[in-house]
This record gives sequence, C-alpha cells and structure tokens, in this order.
Amino acid sequence: MNTPTPGALAEQILSGVGGAENIGSLTHCATRLRFELHDGKKVDQAALDALDGVMGTVPQSGDRFQIVIGGAVAGVYSDIMNLPSMAGGATARPQSDAEVKAEIRAKGRGRFAWLDNFFEYLSDSFRPLLGVLLGASLIIAIASMLDAFGVVDFRSADKSATWVFVDSMWRSVLYFLPIMVAYNAAKKLKIDPWVGATVMAAVMTPNFTGMIGSKTPGVTTTTNTTLGTSESVAHVFGLPMQLNDYGGQVFVPLLMVALLALVYKGLKRIFPENVQMVFVPFFSMLIMIPMTAFLIGPMGVWAGNGLGTGLSWLNGNAPIVFAIVIPMLYPFLVPLGLHWPLNALMLVNINTLGYDFIQGPMGTWNFACFGATAGVLLLSIRHREKDMRQTATGALAAGLLGGISEPSLYGIHLRFKRIYPRMLVGCLVGGVIIGLLGGVNTKAFAFTSLLTIPVFDPMIKYIIAISAAFFTSMALVYFADYRTKEERAEANAERDAAEAAAGGKAVVPAQTASAQTVAADDRELVGVGAAAAATGATGASTGSVPGAAATAETPAAGKGLELTAPVAGRVIGLGEVEDPVFASRALGEGVGIEPADGRVVAPVDGELITVADTGHAFGIRTANGVEVLIHVGIDTVKMQGEGFDVRVAAGQKIAAGDLLAEVDLGAVRAAGHPAVTLMTVLNTADMTSVEPHVGQDVTAGTPVVTVRR
Repeated sequence: MNTPTPGALAEQILSGVGGAENIGSLTHCATRLRFELHDGKKVDQAALDALDGVMGTVPQSGDRFQIVIGGAVAGVYSDIMNLPSMAGGATARPQSDAEVKAEIRAKGRGRFAWLDNFFEYLSDSFRPLLGVLLGASLIIAIASMLDAFGVVDFRSADKSATWVFVDSMWRSVLYFLPIMVAYNAAKKLKIDPWVGATVMAAVMTPNFTGMIGSKTPGVTTTTNTTLGTSESVAHVFGLPMQLNDYGGQVFVPLLMVALLALVYKGLKRIFPENVQMVFVPFFSMLIMIPMTAFLIGPMGVWAGNGLGTGLSWLNGNAPIVFAIVIPMLYPFLVPLGLHWPLNALMLVNINTLGYDFIQGPMGTWNFACFGATAGVLLLSIRHREKDMRQTATGALAAGLLGGISEPSLYGIHLRFKRIYPRMLVGCLVGGVIIGLLGGVNTKAFAFTSLLTIPVFDPMIKYIIAISAAFFTSMALVYFADYRTKEERAEANAERDAAEAAAGGKAVVPAQTASAQTVAADDRELVGVGAAAAATGATGASTGSVPGAAATAETPAAGKGLELTAPVAGRVIGLGEVEDPVFASRALGEGVGIEPADGRVVAPVDGELITVADTGHAFGIRTANGVEVLIHVGIDTVKMQGEGFDVRVAAGQKIAAGDLLAEVDLGAVRAAGHPAVTLMTVLNTADMTSVEPHVGQDVTAGTPVVTVRR
C-alpha cells in the first residue's frame, strides 16, 4: 500500500469519522487524535484501521473516539484543521486543543477567576508572537555586541544606510507590536481579529502620526517640562484629540480590544446574521477608532507620563525607596507597555544631569527576570522539556546579551503564575542592595545586559546587585518549580508519551490493527522506550508473535526468566483488562492483578529506567535486556500523584521484592479508576515467548510470567 499524502490522509480520516459535520471538537495529545463526535455510530472503524499512517483506533464512551497516529500526530491534526470542509459547514469549527484546555481551566476557577482571566488574556495576546519577538531580540543582541566592541555605534543618530536597515529588521516587530497584540487579543475574546488590528492600525498610519509636531491646521504643540517631550493636540470635529506615537505601546491595544469585544458582540445581537459581515465591522470601526484616538490611547500615555513625573520626585526626595520601587514596578509596567515613558525620562536625565539614576535599579529587575528564565531552563533540562528548553534558551540569550525581557515575559513568565512571586523576590533583593550601597548611575542609555555592565558606575555595586537578583530568582524558580504539582505531573506524562512515540526501541507484535496502538497516550507512561515504533508506522512487521518459535532473528529459547507478582491479588489475563491498549497487547504480553493491598514491589532484578512522578508507572530493564512495565491502575495519571507514595527513583538498581511504592487503593477506587495493576514485557517481540500464568491468587513475589529469550 502506498503511503498517502498528508492531505489525503487527513481527508480519509475526516471521511472515516463521519465528516466535518459530525465533529464536535478535535484535539490531540502526544500520539492520538481525540474526537468528540455528535454521533459515534457514523464512524467507519474498519476503514480507519486500514489506513496507512493510522496505527490503530480506540473507541470510547459517550461518542468519543481516538485515532492513534504516533509522533506525526501534530502534523495530521494541522492538516485536518486546514481542510476546506473544516472552515465552515453545518457546524462551527471544532475547538482547538488550547481552547478545550482553556474551557477546562475555566470550570475549575474559584473566587479569583478575574485574576486567572487577566493573566490568560495577557498570555494569549502575546504567546503567538514569541517567535518574532525572539528573532527581533536576537538581532538587537548581535547589534549590541557589535556596539560593545566598538564595531558600530548602535545608538548613533548618524548611522549608515546599512545600519538603518538593520534597525528596521527588529523595529518592525517592536513598533508594530500594538497591531499584532490587538489581533491576538481580539482572537482571544472570540471576535474578528482583523477588526481589532484595523482599529489599532488606524492610529499608527503615517496620516495620523504625521500630524504630530506638524503645522497642520488645527494642530497645536506644547512641551512637557518634566520629561522634555512634545505633546501635540489636534482639533477634530471641534473636539481636542491628543496625538501620540503608539509604536511599541501594548497597554492601549489590550484596553481597546476589551472594550471592542463588548461593542462587537453587542452589534452581533442587533443585526441579523445575513448582514453581520458588513455592518458589524463597519460600526465597530466607526465607534472604536474615535474612542481609541480620543480616549483610550491618551489614557495609556497619560498613565506613563504621570508615572515618570512621580518617579522623578521620588528619586529626589527618597532615593533609597526609589531604588526599591523601580525594580518592583517594572515587572508590571513592561507587560502593559507603561515602561516606555521612562525611557524618555532616562534620556532627559542624561542630557540635563549628565547621568541617569533609573537604569541601575532597572537593571536588577532585568537580571531577576533573566534569573527566573534561567531557573526555567534548568528545570526544562532536568525534565527533558524540549519546547520549553528552546524557548528559555532563546529568551535567556536575548536577555543576557541584548537586555530584552519581553521574550522571557511573554513566552514564559506570564504563562505560569508561580514565576512572578519568585521573580519579585529577586527584584526586591537587588533593589535593596542598590539602595543600601548608595545607588548606581550611568552616563549612557544602554540595554541592561552583560555587555553593558561597564557603563554603570560604581560598576562593582551594580555587579553585586544584579548577581544577587539573578541568582535569587533562579534558585527560587528552580527549587520551587514554575509548575504546580498537578501541572508537573501532566507535563511529565506528556513528555514520556512523546519520547516513547518518537524514540522507542521495541516493535510491537503484528496482530490486529488495534494492537498497533503502541502508543502511549499522554495519560500513560511508557518510559523504557518500548511502545514507540509500531508496525503501522512503517507498514511492515519485524517482530514475532508472543509464543512463536524462534527464527533466525530471534535467539533460541533458553532458560526462562520468572517475573514475580508486583502486588498480592488475583491474576487475570490482559484480555480481561478494561483498557483497550493493554488488552490489545500493544504494550506487550503480560498479566493484570486485581490487588489485595497497596504494596507494589519489584518483580525482577534490574535498573529503574523510568519512574512516573505521579507514582503510577515504573519501567525496569533487566541485565539481559528484558523491559518490564508496571502500571498501577487505569487512567491513574489523572490522580496526579494523590494516594501514591513513591519509594524509588529513576536510575536506581533494584532487586526483586524491593518496595517501589505504597498506593492508597481506596483513593484510587474513590476517584473512579480501576485498581488493576498491569505488568507487561514491552519488548515482547524480541522474546521467544512470554507466558502469563493467570487464574490464581498470589502473594507479592509469586512467579506469574515466564519470559524466554
């Protein structure tokens, strides 16, 4: 059978589940497509199982249906979502994975739901921009390095055309950030994102910004004596409108879109559906563009200018307090874009005083921010989180070399609420040190990075302060984790499943199509690395059926290795287990045991290759290469470790009978999960035979499986 093209496979899967109109929602985990269907009876399971590229199918209760794809699941999911029939039709577009998770989180919110909603709004407005923010930040970092080594004067107003062009490469992102944020924020609030982008773009056109400081009739210009900035006011329709350059402002689009959502949804209730496409955007623009230009935009600028004036007063009257306030305020100012007016104040200080007093304390905030990112990076390495490791590496490089905090904030910190309190401690420590040591000044406007440390005076005080801020935040984030216990358990389970799907060693037996569901879904741990390479992934079987005679590729049968019962109880065959993946023997031959107590012991001598953080699964490899999976209960990963007392760690050498964990079976059953403990030989295909001994009541340590190589 020829392997179908990605688009063809997506169409075949869509047809097999009854078409786009039969899909209520579609998400995916590490290896499986997860469908919520309107009518599960419309599924052609046989046709789906026969598809090359589909490892197997798993029907579930309540019109839920899973299709096992393996490591390519994200691409297949994307292909399905991009099919023309998924863009419209009889039903709304199926929910994305992020949307479903957001709904689940929303159901569990408590009395501080508004705070959760606020952080989600910020995070989802910036997260899609992470790639271009990192790209722009690294361009800045390179330019800053060249400036530090005297290759080019990065801050000069007389740069050559070459460096003006280089500037445009990163300024394109930061200047037009308000339009991008408006698009994402509108999408987050489920309104037309192009309307949000259009409203914000209206006050950033050359026509609008060209009036600033011009002699256009009806425009007057005044000077702010404190900040040394010019303020232009245009009289439009007889009303005064403050003119501002909104490049880089993100507070304005966030506030604007929140109000736009109310207007947009209100208009949709007023106009009939057949005319909404024309009149809802029209009236939304007609209302919100003037509202933004006259009110919302100036409010953001007034807030920033007022803050700058207040800080100038504070530094002159209480410099120690000022050194503490600056790093404590910046973590909240930067995400909202309210830190930009302070840049103007820094320049005014340099021009009038010959030095600036803000950048020193501000540097401690930056390095506390980078320290928190470093803590996340170390955790991502420790927990083998590939995506987060890449994100944190790029953000840390942009921060330490370019002094840019946005990639850390928007890509990491605003996504995880546990980071901010720990980062603030680092800010406080650095600010206190700056204040106690008498302050730090600089004669240059610089990005606060490793490369610009020499511009601060006294340099040794600055180094002490930023080092303390950095390592305090890093240590607090690393040792306390940026994820909750529940989030960590879920993330680790998804990681283990993804690793199993991408890099496993064993090949499952070629039995039925459902037996090719090798996959460890994101609710299962298959850490020894078996369960990944299903025969369906290549269209050919290389393994042998359990119990088959030895072949040239299979060593002759030798003395059997006895696997003993990990728990006391009644031994049953895998076919009696409620989980279809284990029952199909996709994870190898073995047994299930209905446990009589919660003591889980090692069934064989070997090394613990994996231990689930949730305590529900253990992977053991013996000295002669037999890979054994012990899985306590079904779907118990959802308990997130509650009721599981793990007594071992990955990498540990164990002997048969050693205690692995103590499990509260009452808690497992109370949570609605079967307590059956499963033991399988993951690399069954490499064995001459795997012989389960079922139908007996046993104590822990009684032989229940014989393995022959």
